[in-house]
Amino acid sequence: MSDNRNPEAAWAYHDATKHSYTSIRTEPHFMDWPNQPLPFKIYPTLEPMRLPGEVRQTGVAALSAISESIPAHTNASPDLEAVAQLLYLSAGITRKRKYPGGEIYFRAAACTGALYEVELYLVCCRLANLGAGVYHFAPAEFGLRRLRAGDYRGVLLEATGGEPAIAHAPLTIICTCTYWRNACKYQARSYRHFGWDNGTLLANLLAVATALGLPARLICGFADRSVNCLLDVDPQREVALSLAALGHVVALPPPSPAQISPLRLETVPLSQREVDYPLMREMHAASSLDSLAEVEAWRGQTPMTNFPPPAGPIVRLTPLSDADMPRDPIEQVIRRRGSTRKFARSAVTLPQLSTLLDRATRGVPADFLDPPGAQLNDLYLIVHAVEGLSPGAYVFHRSLGLLECLKQGNFRTDAGYLGLEQELPADAALAVFFLADLRPILQRFGNRGYRAVQLEAGILGGKLYLAAYSQRLGATGLTFFDDDVTRFFSPHARGKSAIFLVAVGHSARQKPG
Repeated sequence: MSDNRNPEAAWAYHDATKHSYTSIRTEPHFMDWPNQPLPFKIYPTLEPMRLPGEVRQTGVAALSAISESIPAHTNASPDLEAVAQLLYLSAGITRKRKYPGGEIYFRAAACTGALYEVELYLVCCRLANLGAGVYHFAPAEFGLRRLRAGDYRGVLLEATGGEPAIAHAPLTIICTCTYWRNACKYQARSYRHFGWDNGTLLANLLAVATALGLPARLICGFADRSVNCLLDVDPQREVALSLAALGHVVALPPPSPAQISPLRLETVPLSQREVDYPLMREMHAASSLDSLAEVEAWRGQTPMTNFPPPAGPIVRLTPLSDADMPRDPIEQVIRRRGSTRKFARSAVTLPQLSTLLDRATRGVPADFLDPPGAQLNDLYLIVHAVEGLSPGAYVFHRSLGLLECLKQGNFRTDAGYLGLEQELPADAALAVFFLADLRPILQRFGNRGYRAVQLEAGILGGKLYLAAYSQRLGATGLTFFDDDVTRFFSPHARGKSAIFLVAVGHSARQKPG
């Protein structure tokens, strides 16, 4: 039996990786640029199979794609072109920028520090124009490298304790995270970033799946060792974090092999040397599942947020009408998305904000969120410039479709301070803070609940990104001073933990409208 049921590990990690005014000044960290890790995982002995390069036009509006999902039992199987679409619009390279000494490759989904520590692997049956196998996605070549030939979906079915979505998925995408690629800049706090960065990627992936007519379900309950062995990753350096089951076929996969042999494939070292941050590996080990019983006990029974009835002034959300709703298709919005580096201090409208919150929080199809529509994170806002809304601090009552004002006032300076003394959350029209009560989450799910709450925040943040860019706004994810965020929104937020932060507004390089 694993250590998952002892949540002291999650609390210890969470407290040890908090940012504060003092910690930032007493524990400075500087990038070792000559030792910066490679942005890609490379298997030098395997030739990549190039994927089709043309982006299929689905015509499905981004605001629909992020808020809807295809019914679970809809028979649908992706062909090679759909696989390419899913990969390109979630982890593909969408633009490049040269700088003295090199080039930065920007991907379809936002990532902390543009370090892209998430790797994608595919486990599939035979698809149209793609043989059954286990593949690694190579963004640099936009291709697939086959690691194993044959149908290994049975391994995932066994590892997930018979999860129905996995049983009937012709394709499952496994997301792994590589410690050093993110920790080179963010040190031990990188384990939080695993959830954020995997989450923003999954927001894209789930939206594109919906646009392609594919049922999709996020699976976080699996036997870690089995999945890592299937991919043959070194768990001291790279670990499986989530599975995305895509499509639905009636036939069940063949039984898994009695033994999964190691591949022993050569990979190019990320750096001359890697710095180890044991806190991350300890947190991951403590949140790993070892037994079938642990995996089966993981699903559902989500702790629900029970807000007290609004005690302060309320504002009902007024989403854009169907006639005014932007129709930009999901593939177009993803390709133009970027993390805003400077906001103009100009206002957004209440319908724009309402549409953001409404479309981004309609539910994530995940094995830890039951009933459908359940949510682990609560959304608190600092509003600077929203037409029809007084500046102030608010909490979002999702079930009621309204904002409750906790305190009125100009809090631009506070928002900038809370966002690690950066201008972005001060200059934006609003800043959305994700807070969660970790106590019932860890009590229900154990340490693995910490993975889930970070991952969900990343997905919701990714949906906010897409909802903002579909309305020609900008957005960016940020880090924060943990306890100061909770204090700012207290007494309402007392006892909760800050999980993520997204600032939204008009980009300074873009005219409002």
